[in-house]
This record gives sequence, C-alpha cells and structure tokens, in this order.
Amino acid sequence: MTFELSVFREYDDDWVLPSADITLVLVGKLGYGKSATGNSILGREAFVSEYSHASVTNTCQLGSTTLKDGRTINVIDTPGLFDMSITSDEAGKEIVKCMNMAKDGIHAVLMVFSATSRFSREDASTVETIKVFFGERIVDHMILVFTYGDLVGESKLKKMLNNAPEYLQNVVELCQNRVVVFDNVTEDRRLQAQQLDKLLDVVDSVCAKNGGKPFSDQMFTSIKEVHDREKEVHTSGYSDEQISELKKEIHRTRDEQLAHITNMVEEKLNCTVEKLQQQLMEEQNARLEAEKVAYEARLKSEAEIQKLKESLKKAQMENDEFRRMAQSQGSKCAIL
Repeated sequence: MTFELSVFREYDDDWVLPSADITLVLVGKLGYGKSATGNSILGREAFVSEYSHASVTNTCQLGSTTLKDGRTINVIDTPGLFDMSITSDEAGKEIVKCMNMAKDGIHAVLMVFSATSRFSREDASTVETIKVFFGERIVDHMILVFTYGDLVGESKLKKMLNNAPEYLQNVVELCQNRVVVFDNVTEDRRLQAQQLDKLLDVVDSVCAKNGGKPFSDQMFTSIKEVHDREKEVHTSGYSDEQISELKKEIHRTRDEQLAHITNMVEEKLNCTVEKLQQQLMEEQNARLEAEKVAYEARLKSEAEIQKLKESLKKAQMENDEFRRMAQSQGSKCAIL
C-alpha cells in the first residue's frame, strides 16, 4: 500500500478538521504500541512513539493521509482514556476532544494490545467499559490489533488465542474474530503494505457490515450540530464583519455546549465505572462463593476418605488379630 499524500493536522481552536472517508480511533494502554500502530497506518512518524514508563500520548492527536485509491483516512491517537490512572475529569475532556475530531462518526475502534504481554482482566474490562459507555452498537465497530508482530507471528498468536483465558476468548468472540497482527518495527516495505492491506480489509468489512455508516450517538450528534452551525456562517453570504461577530457568538455558544457535553460525558463515565465495579464485585462474590462450596466439598470428600481409610485400617487390624487368634488356637490343638 503506497501513499500519494500525507498531511498531519492537529486539532486546534479553528475547528478546521479534514473530512474523511474512514475515521479510525486507537485505544490502548501505555506500552502496547498504540502510537506506533498509528504511524504504521499513516506511513510516517505522525505520533510520538517511544518506549517509556510514562505515557507519551497525553492528549488526543489526529493524523490524516490519502490512500492510493483516493480515500482519505483519519487516525486519532488517544491517551489511555479508560486506564485506571486517568481521572474521570481528564478522561471526559479527552473523550469529547476525540469526538470533536471524529465529528462525523467513527468507522472503526482499534483496540490495541501487546502480543507479548499477558492479557489481563483489566484489559478485558477496558473493552467492557467502552461497550457500556458507548452502548452495545460500538462492538460492531471494534477490531483487535495485537502489536509486536515481529516477535509473535500470526500462527503463534492464533495458538495463543486458542489456549487463552476465557475472558480473552470472550473478547475475541465479542469482536467476531476481527483480529489483526501488526509489526511496527519492520522496514520491509512489502510487509508494511501487506499488513496495512489486511487491516484495511477488516475495516472495509466492518464498514460494509454497518451499511457504510460510522458509529455515532447522541453525543456525536450534539457536537456535529456545533460544527455545522459554524460551517453555515461561511456559506451564508455574510460580510466579513458579520461573520466575525457571528463567529464570536458561535464560539461562546460552542464553549457552553461543549462544557455541557463534557459534564454529560463525565457523569456517564462515572456511572459506567460504578456499574462495572458493581459487576466486578458481584463476579468476585460469586467466585468466592463457588470457591467456598468447592472447598467445603473438598473438606467433606477428604473427611470421607479419611473415615474410609480408618475403617479399612480397623478392618485390617481386626483381620490381623483374627489370624493371630486362629494361629494361636491351631498351636494349642497341635500340642493336645
């Protein structure tokens, strides 16, 4: 896959965002290679990517390019929006910023995981958090991307997934086996093109399944209305002075609306976290109860086994005693 044009536009206050045929959002934890994957998709170093114990991406960033087939693709790199380390206030602002960048909706959410790291329950809960936050329909737009393909190839990853914990298999099943392996360190252009083609094929299948429509909800709709209102000003035939005044008013209204939307997002995020915590607590209680039942059953079984051993031992002792008595009686008879 080659690129005819590469343009990087970072979100700014002028709201000049490129319209896209495809909008992808990268979601993943620190160290999983999220930004590096974005760079591989764009074919250049659009996002800062380096090995670090601190998050390199601390705010949403947008990269854009035009593919050889003429389609424009927007890639939004996000900080750890659903990491435990980020506060609801920070996450809320970044989620709204992400929706600003993807004002027309999201075609695919790329859930980035490391193929070399153990897939944890926290990773599974990240998927669950996004599902609860955005609603069940977001699942139809999810694709799992496993990085470090240079160390773990497709065949090895497939074996790993077949033997993976149940919660990982559930995530794969939830995404209907939409799994892609990415090697972000290779300099082999042929391999780079092949893996990008594979990813875009999966993205196209997601788009086709959803009738070509990106994911959108009420929050996206509210933000798009703000964008459309500002766009109307530039196409309505007003004078420069009138446009300047209207833009001031629109910016004021926009800030108020965004503040309201951000509060809505934070409230929803808090509710989502509380709901998942409740689910986790119920699962833990159920697991503890199951472990208690199993432990009691094991104790009962061990007690029964011990009782049986004692019965066998007693029977053996009685049998030995009977033999000694029989031998003793036999000796007496011989003497007589």
